[in-house]
Amino acid sequence: MNDQRLPEMPHPTLLLVRHAAVDDSDGVCYGASDWSANSAATDALANALAEQLPRDLCVLASPLQRCRQLAVALQARRPDLAFAVDPRLQEFNFGAWEGRRWADIDRHAFDRWFVDFWRRPPATGAETTAAFMNRVAAAWDACHARALDTLWITHAGVVRAAMLIARGARLPINASQWPRDGIRRGTIYAFGLDQPSRNGEAWC
Repeated sequence: MNDQRLPEMPHPTLLLVRHAAVDDSDGVCYGASDWSANSAATDALANALAEQLPRDLCVLASPLQRCRQLAVALQARRPDLAFAVDPRLQEFNFGAWEGRRWADIDRHAFDRWFVDFWRRPPATGAETTAAFMNRVAAAWDACHARALDTLWITHAGVVRAAMLIARGARLPINASQWPRDGIRRGTIYAFGLDQPSRNGEAWC
């Protein structure tokens, strides 16, 4: 992320930022697990965001501590960016898969999930893609109704869900419809809520 401020965007704009890196998480499914982010990485990300983000933003954060860490650090640097917690912004809950290495999960379990990607939870105790999309869409619609420029401090899965919502695809029935984009840390994903053609622009 550089030190240049974001270009002018249409109002209302929704900005999404992913939390900083989580230690020892490579190759691990940690969706809704409440793991903390690396402190130094969080501070560096907060410093960069404090330089880039405009004023007069409504800031909402996932309740998971890796996002709250960033929200607190950002608010310390930019007191105008006081935040509130929104549970709808937390990551997808993978249930019994949480904390396991992706490589150790039975590939047949993925196949069973993908057969009914919308309605079938991937594992015991997990949420469905439908439930996940519905809660992210509810948060999106609330932002649109308020018509305020808003920042979400959130997770990769929520950013991907927002990409689908921006395209009008709130029902990704087939797993192939799920975005495969790599969601980079340090990148601000901008969505013009009233201008779909500007949706999903990434600024870094």
